Amino acid sequence: MPNGAQALMKTLADAGIEVCFSNPGTSEMHFVAALDDEPRMRAVLALFEGVATGAADGYARLADKPAATLLHLGCGLGNGLANLHNARKGRVPVVNIVGDHATYHMPLDAQLQSDIETVARNVSPGFVRTSMRTQDLCRDAFDAVVAARGLPGQVATLILPADVSWGEGATPAAPPPPMPPAGADADAVAAIAKLLASGGRTALLLGGRALREPALVAAGRLAAKFGVTLLAEVFPTRLERGAGLPPVERIAYLAELAGVQLAEFEHLVLVDAKAPVSFFAYPGKASELVPAGCQVHTLCRPDQDAATSLQALVEATGAGGSQPALQPASRPGRPRGRLSAEKVCKAVGHLLPERAIVVDEAITSGLMLGLMTAGCPRHDLVTLTGGAIGQGLPNAVGAAVACPDRPVLALIGDGTAMYTLQALWTMARENLNVTTIIFNNASYSVLNVELERVGAERIGPKARSQLDIGGPRLDFARLAQGMGVHAVRAETAEEFAHALEYALAHPGPHLIDAVVPESLGGAKRRILPWLLRTLPRLPPSVARALKRKLAP
Repeated sequence: MPNGAQALMKTLADAGIEVCFSNPGTSEMHFVAALDDEPRMRAVLALFEGVATGAADGYARLADKPAATLLHLGCGLGNGLANLHNARKGRVPVVNIVGDHATYHMPLDAQLQSDIETVARNVSPGFVRTSMRTQDLCRDAFDAVVAARGLPGQVATLILPADVSWGEGATPAAPPPPMPPAGADADAVAAIAKLLASGGRTALLLGGRALREPALVAAGRLAAKFGVTLLAEVFPTRLERGAGLPPVERIAYLAELAGVQLAEFEHLVLVDAKAPVSFFAYPGKASELVPAGCQVHTLCRPDQDAATSLQALVEATGAGGSQPALQPASRPGRPRGRLSAEKVCKAVGHLLPERAIVVDEAITSGLMLGLMTAGCPRHDLVTLTGGAIGQGLPNAVGAAVACPDRPVLALIGDGTAMYTLQALWTMARENLNVTTIIFNNASYSVLNVELERVGAERIGPKARSQLDIGGPRLDFARLAQGMGVHAVRAETAEEFAHALEYALAHPGPHLIDAVVPESLGGAKRRILPWLLRTLPRLPPSVARALKRKLAP
């Protein structure tokens, strides 16, 4: 009869979980040993728990099913919390297996004893369970997988005491196949159909799975028939975009610019999305971004299927014969001269291959990425859903494991790269087809912008030093080489384009250390708060033009 860990491993594999991103310790050794008994489970080692959790997040976004993580006690789970937070905000399915001390050892309050359930509830509020008996372990795992993979997706955490893992008497269990999710309620469809027919200025705000092709095409038909605007959440979990797909405009990160985007609408219809709010609170500024006089309606909630809901709305409105506007194919030219963040984005647009997966954690350096890649061959865009930086490199690991036949490009700011740089080692170990681009501007640039926006007084050298990472300037090419990744540094547009061409032509992990100035530095950063404050007083057409210039 299998021990608990062996039965658990079979249960997970039978449930369709094929990958475990791990950072184990002593309490998880029986689970580690059980990996050899289950050929269907791939084990991917991470040198930091935040890489394991972020990789599981990236994997699920592209595979549309959960991976497992294996983490060591409450401290290991705590190290992985930031990227589990991002997964929670993106409604991404993840199954955490967190080892714990043996049940009889827990009362002794050993050095690593902690309240794991309390730690876990921050990121998996819908499912946290400690399996206290070997006989119950597989049923508990069954429930964790079902909880994670339903709509909306969620992080499920199963805590595994060591003696439950090594104990005898476990019986593998397999969850039933997933049930097709239901679409929007008939009343909601009828109400939105009536709203669209009324002719008011309306936008559909798409989030979650509403940003995949079937839902986008349905939304595009509605836009063609009724003239509604298609908007996307500021940080989509996964956005399918490029030539041949209906384009959507992402809500701007800066609240003042988002206000310009939303000002014209009388109705905002939520499709697997929430009403937009400001990322942070600012003195004297509204936190809710929906303008006064704009009514918010819900077509479908995150626990309802977006594509089914939009198709039902198409049928209810007779929009099936309308042809959606599609993004035309186009690419920017090859950049030349001194390298800048904009020219990096231009080179990516010039060279982006078919079916690429683009992981964007470029922060301020990626402001032009959307514009430069809009007409590129179809690709998937993965973004920072929860705002906790350090997601991009681990997400790229998970995406490459999920889709080994597709090139992955990770565009990462230099500050955020240092949070989870260990992901490069996993890329090399697994020979993953990931090209990492580091925007090396030697600054926490976005925080310099925020320092100006929040109205902080007496900004002196000590304050500025906390946002400056230029002394010493990080050498990402050498750091990557030390972890087994082919890497080069680029200081001109020609050097960068050549390096990107080489990386795309040679599968495997590569890194390009792109030395660039700040996109919003110097005079631009000083004038930005003033420009943002003036937006409400400008004519709408001028405000919209300024928004397109600042955040196209």
